[in-house]
Amino acid sequence: MSSAQDPFYIVKEEIQESIDKLLSTFHQWEHMPSNTGEQVHLTKELIASCESIEWQVDELNKTITVAARDPAWYGIDEVELEKRRRWTSTALTQVGTVKKSVEAGKEKNVSVTAGLSGMRQELMRLPDDRAYQTGRSNHMANDNEDFISSESDRQLLLIKQQDQELDELSASVEKIGGVGLTIHEELLGQEKLIEELSLEMDSTKNRLDFVQKKVALVMKKAGVRGQIMIIAFLVILFIILFVLVFLT
Repeated sequence: MSSAQDPFYIVKEEIQESIDKLLSTFHQWEHMPSNTGEQVHLTKELIASCESIEWQVDELNKTITVAARDPAWYGIDEVELEKRRRWTSTALTQVGTVKKSVEAGKEKNVSVTAGLSGMRQELMRLPDDRAYQTGRSNHMANDNEDFISSESDRQLLLIKQQDQELDELSASVEKIGGVGLTIHEELLGQEKLIEELSLEMDSTKNRLDFVQKKVALVMKKAGVRGQIMIIAFLVILFIILFVLVFLT
C-alpha cells in the first residue's frame, strides 16, 4: 500500500499539522507578557491542544499495535513498523515538552497572583497610628484591587467568548448530526428498494425458468415436424407484425 493510500500517513499528516500549529502558538506564548488575559487564554488553548494531540497519537499507536500482530496482512514489514513507532514517540516527546513548559508557566503565574493577593492583605493590616503610610498603603491596595478587578473582568470576558464558541460548536455538531441522520434514513430507504428489486428479480427469474421448461416440454412433445411448424408460424407472425408496425 502506497503512502498516499495508507490511512496511517493520512492521519500522521493531520497530526503533524496540529503539532506545527502547536509549536507556532507556543513560540508566541513564550514571548508574551505574563499575567495578561491573552497569555492566560493561550495557556488554556495550548494545554487543550496538547491533550488532543496526545490522544490522537495514542490512538495511532493502537493501530500500530494491531498491525504488528500480522504485518503481512496489512502489507508492511518490521522496518516500517519501527519507523512508525519512532515518529509517534517523537511526536509525544514534542507535545509533552510543550505541555510541561506551559504548565510550569501557568503555576508561576498563579504564584505571582497569590503573592499580589498576600501583599494586598498585608498592606491592609498596617497600624492606624501611621496615618501617612496607611494612606499610601491603602492607595497601593486600591491599585492592586483595580488590577485584580480588571483581570477578573478580562477573565469573565474570555469565559463568555469561550461559551459563545462552545455554543456555536454545539450548534454545528447538532447540524452535522441531523445531516448524518438524514443520510442514515436515506441509506435505509435505498437498502429497502434494493431488497424489493432483488425479490422482484428472483420472482421474474422463477417465472422465466417455468416458461422455459414449458416451452422445452412443448417442443419435446411436438417432435421435429412440430418444431419446424412452430418456427414457421413464428416467422410468419413476425413478418406480419413487422409489416403492421413499420409499413402501415
